[in-house]
Amino acid sequence: MPTPSRWLLIVLPVLLLAVWLGWRHWQGPEVSGYRLEMRPLVQRVVASGEVDSQSLAQVGSEITGVVKARHVREGDRVQAGDLLLELRDDEQQARLREAEAALQQLVSSQRPQAQAALREAQNNLAQATRERERRDELFQRQLISAEQREQARQVEISVRVARDRAQLAASAAASGGSDEQVLQQRLAAARAALERTQIRAQVDGVVQVRDVEPGDLVQPGSTLLQVARTDSREIIVPLDEKDLGPVAVGQPAVIIADAFPLETLAGEVSFIAPAIDTNRGTIDIHLDLQRPADFLRQGMTVSVDIRTGNRDQALVVPNDALFSRQGQEAEVLRWTADRQVERVPVQLGLRGTGLTEITEGLSAGDVVLADQAAEGKRIRVRIEPMLVGDRE
Repeated sequence: MPTPSRWLLIVLPVLLLAVWLGWRHWQGPEVSGYRLEMRPLVQRVVASGEVDSQSLAQVGSEITGVVKARHVREGDRVQAGDLLLELRDDEQQARLREAEAALQQLVSSQRPQAQAALREAQNNLAQATRERERRDELFQRQLISAEQREQARQVEISVRVARDRAQLAASAAASGGSDEQVLQQRLAAARAALERTQIRAQVDGVVQVRDVEPGDLVQPGSTLLQVARTDSREIIVPLDEKDLGPVAVGQPAVIIADAFPLETLAGEVSFIAPAIDTNRGTIDIHLDLQRPADFLRQGMTVSVDIRTGNRDQALVVPNDALFSRQGQEAEVLRWTADRQVERVPVQLGLRGTGLTEITEGLSAGDVVLADQAAEGKRIRVRIEPMLVGDRE
C-alpha cells in the first residue's frame, strides 16, 4: 500500500487542480474587451468615384460641308484658337474673291465715274441757271415771249434734278459711303463664311471624343469632338444615401486614383446633388481638386476619403463594442469593479470607420466588452488593443 507521503503526492495536485478550476469557475468565462482611452479621432466617409469634367465642350460645325482635314485625336491637348478641323472651302473662297473684286471695282471705277458725272451735272446746272437768268432779263425788256422764258426755267429744273442724282450717286460711291459699306459688309460676311470652314478650339483642354474623319459630310447640330476644359476637372462620387448625413460642402477629402496608388490628391466637397438617384439609392457628391493632376483621365476610378469631422482628443470605443445602436444612442456592456457585466446606455458623437466617440455614459479607463454577455454575470476579460485607425 502507498505510504502517506505517496498519497499526499497523488492527492495534492488533484486538490490544487480542483481548487484552481473552482476559482476559475467562480471568476466566470473569459471574454474580449477594451479599456477606454482618449485619443484623436477623425470621422470620415469612404467611397469610390470617378474623374469627370464640369465643362465638356461640344465641338460642331456652323455650316454644312465636307471635312477636308482633321488635326487632333483623342487625348490631344489643345489651346483656345488651335485648329481642330478644316472643311472644304471652294465655295467660300469664290464668294470672298467676288466680294473683294466688287470692292475693288467700286474704288477704281465706280467712284471716279460718279465723281466725273457729278462735275458734269454741276457744270450743266450752272449753264442752265445762266441761261434762265438771261431769258428773265430779256423778258423784262419784252424782247422774248413768256413761253421762251418758261422753257429756260423747265430746263434748269431738269438739270438741277440730274445734278442732285449725280450728287447722291457720288456720295454713295465715296469713301465711307453707303455703297462701300454694303460691299465691306459683304466682304466681311464672305470672310466669316470662310472662317467657319476652319473649326477651332474655344477653350484650353483635352480632346475626349472624336466622331469625325476626313471626307465626312457634317451639318450644324452634330457633335464632332468633345473637349474637356483643363481647369474644370472634378471628382464625382455616387454616395450611398445612408452615408449622406455628415457630408457638407467645404469638407476636405483625400483622393487616390486606383491607377496611381502612390499619388495622393487633396480635394474639397464643392457640390451635393439636390436629388437622390432612386434607381441606385445614391446621391452624387462633387469634389474639386486643390491642384491640377495631369495624370488623371476622364472616367478614371478613384478612392475618396471625405473628412466629415475630427477631434484632437475624444473618448473612443471600438464599433464592435456598441450594441442596440439607434441614432446617437447605443448601449455597451461594462465590466464592473466586482467583475460583473453591467449594461450602460451611452451617447455617441463622431463616428469613425472603426471607432466612435462617447460623449456621455463612460469614462477613460472603463472596460467594455466586445462580446455579448448576460447582465450581472461574473466574467473574466481579456483586454484587446484598440484599433490604430481613425486618425489623420
